[in-house]
Amino acid sequence: MKRISILGSTGSIGQNTIEVVSAHPESFEIVALAAGSNVPAMVEQVRRTRPKLISMASKEAAEQVRREVDSSVQVMFGEEGLLAVATCSASNYVVSAIVGSQGLTPTLAAIEAGKTIGLANKETLVMGGAIVTKVAREHGVEILPIDSEHSAIFQCLNGERRSDVKKMILTASGGSFRDWSREDIARATPAEALKHPNWSMGAKVTIDSATMLNKGLEVIEAHWLFKMDYEQIEVLIHPQSIVHSLVEFQDGAMMAQLGTPDMKVPIQYALTYPQRLPLAGEQLDLAKLGSLHFYEPDLTRYPLLKYAFDAGKAGGSVPAVLNAANEVAVERFLQEEIPYLGIEEIVGEVLVKHQKIADPTLQELYEADHWARLSAREIGIFQ
Repeated sequence: MKRISILGSTGSIGQNTIEVVSAHPESFEIVALAAGSNVPAMVEQVRRTRPKLISMASKEAAEQVRREVDSSVQVMFGEEGLLAVATCSASNYVVSAIVGSQGLTPTLAAIEAGKTIGLANKETLVMGGAIVTKVAREHGVEILPIDSEHSAIFQCLNGERRSDVKKMILTASGGSFRDWSREDIARATPAEALKHPNWSMGAKVTIDSATMLNKGLEVIEAHWLFKMDYEQIEVLIHPQSIVHSLVEFQDGAMMAQLGTPDMKVPIQYALTYPQRLPLAGEQLDLAKLGSLHFYEPDLTRYPLLKYAFDAGKAGGSVPAVLNAANEVAVERFLQEEIPYLGIEEIVGEVLVKHQKIADPTLQELYEADHWARLSAREIGIFQ
């Protein structure tokens, strides 16, 4: 029996995790949930899963939830509550699905508490890959990937020697604007950017998919998860989102994992590994699909993907700065403070200004993150 805590339970990954757990009550139990400010969603989740502990981002949200749920449920808030959920003694498995850099601290705390990690928060490894992987080794903790691309690679590598791998290929949908001209993209609105053609995701991740910064973060995450050099990691645009990623071996053989674009598949695999359980839902019909297409991304069209490769190779504090600047720039775009192309302008300018710290401590990473956020907010972009 896996007893599960979910960090980010009301988001897309959190909701899908609860769907997977609900389908297999003999194998899983939800014991703790942490969310932001979506009170109605949390109340519904508490009634459905009956956890022992929950946490909300603010005291106000926590009080609203407390009035709606059974008094036996412990309700906390803020960073203290988030860490309590991450380290809950009743759980042995933590799904880390908080969006953004705020996932690093609770995920580290869960690792130090000896919990197996199902990782959907890519920023944890983007910001603190060296620290997180070192602490995981020291505590003998498994980090199992939930992102569909990393889950695909993880499955392709089962039973294979890492020394036999020539390269890994991460596939990308191309996002909301994959068929738009650069001129049209420059006039894109938040509403248009949020219309992803294949996946149902949160706002921030959907914008990152459009800019392909999301894929860039996944490249950095793959480097740490699979101990691969950046020269061994490639990206291909695959509009159908059926091939979730591929591995090429030294003899020229390729392995790929295929499936419908349904996040419940990689979530369930991370929860059941090394076993597989039945999963209801749409099944892949290759005959009906007919054909699959792949092409290389244009780095002049998607400069943030190049920035991510460069940041990963630079290492140190640079990936944390890349991530923080992007989080602020995306927020500013969603609030209609800047145009769409202002995202890449802000990120590029912050990276140029940053003085790299080669081997940062956790505190120095947070300081670099804070500096990057302030810098990204100060940069003026005219509509």
